[in-house]
Amino acid sequence: MTSHQAPPPTTDGRPSVAVVGAGVVGLFAARAAALAGHPVRVIDRGEPGRPDGASWVAGGMLAPFSEGWPGEDDLLALGAASLGRWRAVAPELGEHVVTARGTLTVAFDSADVADLTTVAEWVGARGHEVEMLGRPALRALEPGVGGRAALSCPTELAVDNRALLTALVASCRALGVRFTTDAVADLEALPEDRVVVAAGWASSALLPGVSVRPVKGEILRLRRRAGSVPPPQRTVRATVNGRAVYLVPRADGLVVGATQYEHGDDTAVTVAGVRDLLADAERVLPGIADYEFVEAAAGLRPGSPDNLPMIGPVDERTIVAAGHGRNGVLLAPITADAVVAALRGDVLPEAACCSPTRRSGSDRPQNLSRTGAHP
Repeated sequence: MTSHQAPPPTTDGRPSVAVVGAGVVGLFAARAAALAGHPVRVIDRGEPGRPDGASWVAGGMLAPFSEGWPGEDDLLALGAASLGRWRAVAPELGEHVVTARGTLTVAFDSADVADLTTVAEWVGARGHEVEMLGRPALRALEPGVGGRAALSCPTELAVDNRALLTALVASCRALGVRFTTDAVADLEALPEDRVVVAAGWASSALLPGVSVRPVKGEILRLRRRAGSVPPPQRTVRATVNGRAVYLVPRADGLVVGATQYEHGDDTAVTVAGVRDLLADAERVLPGIADYEFVEAAAGLRPGSPDNLPMIGPVDERTIVAAGHGRNGVLLAPITADAVVAALRGDVLPEAACCSPTRRSGSDRPQNLSRTGAHP
């Protein structure tokens, strides 16, 4: 365990910052704070982006439009604003982190087509580029993918979450961010001037007034073998037998996800989870059966009562950045900007809906879309 050290002195009056949590949200926040001139220390009980964290298990989809559902206007606007930031930050971290450009959400029956048409009309009415495609257009884009129609979101992206974590750590270190491995139990004991709590679902243990819960998600990694059908060039999503499934390209194959359970802090991979993901993925991409099975893992998404993250000050010293649910990777850049604004005593307008003091709970709409479930 690394002992606490006094923060380095500042020369321009900017307060020192401790970021609790080294997942994608915490690393983005630390990087942004360092770029703003703050001395920053990242604290986590393990190595940054550790293998048991949600960021390590994530699918890496940046999909605010294909994830959209009528009634979640705040989340759509927040995701769209963060996707715009991704286009600027991806070249800074390395273009290799981007693994797909565009998303296709495939429909297998008339109910799927109706749902996707609803999403297309709602998202399109808000000025975003989406299009419903018939079977011939779908086959022209992705010949190996099944389905009778698809919702195309050509401006969405996907990133390799593990390459992203490596790039973020390297960028933070280059900016002078320090890393220590401590189990934080008392925020008052930290010597820094300001504290950012970005500890995922565990944030509630440090901030009892903040409601964040663990939502389990299982995910698979498959590798293409010689002679196997190529993976799709775009992220492909679908609903099969009422279950959401997605296939996200990687340099050597695919990530397939993801189940969704409310089982506390359980991270065991189940037989049923693996069975259903493989069966549903094969329905979407029939040739996938020839791929090599590489990994099955489970992570715990940090869920909030109303599907919006909690971002902002909870007292004069402490800022929370948690509760991102299945959108942590997508929302990390805008969360980082909101954290830096809070360090200045300001509110980022695009993230005002994420105030931790907002009204939330069962009286706000939940996402009941058929197509949304990923770490």
